Amino acid sequence: MSSLQPPAERIWWKEPIEGVELFWVAIALVWAIVMFIMMPYWHVYGKQNLSNEAYRTTPEQYGKKVQAMVEQYTVRKETAQEIPVVHPPAGADVYLLARLWQWYPILELEQGKTYRLHLSSMDWQHGFSLQPENINMQVIPGYEMVLKITPNKPGDNTIVCNEYCGIGHHTMTGKIYIK
Repeated sequence: MSSLQPPAERIWWKEPIEGVELFWVAIALVWAIVMFIMMPYWHVYGKQNLSNEAYRTTPEQYGKKVQAMVEQYTVRKETAQEIPVVHPPAGADVYLLARLWQWYPILELEQGKTYRLHLSSMDWQHGFSLQPENINMQVIPGYEMVLKITPNKPGDNTIVCNEYCGIGHHTMTGKIYIK
């Protein structure tokens, strides 16, 4: 017998369980049950998990929807790249497009009004992180993600890509103005 080999006669599942081990197993089981019950509760009553819809699309189809919205609701252009600022009416479907390394267009929404925000990517997987609201979504090419949002505080919100998407990832930011 050595420290590298266990005794040949010993069967581990027939060994008696210590009281302390049973105590910790019971605590782990109770905690797992609590967390299992809390998941649906957090989804319904917590404000961190948004219910959303997802649809199959192609970059070409989604790009046409975005361009139609931009042509219809553009109020001005901003930044050196002349990115359009779009002010759609309350309750409208609002489209935001992710592409290397830009969010397009800039949105201007009204406080207290509900919108359906559509997100999709033209090229790679991106991450939609709306700050300071802490809304996070994965934006994947070929899928159109739809969120119902109701802005509740006026001000400027920044969109950050939180999925590494290449060498210009650190510059991929966008804006949503709440009026």
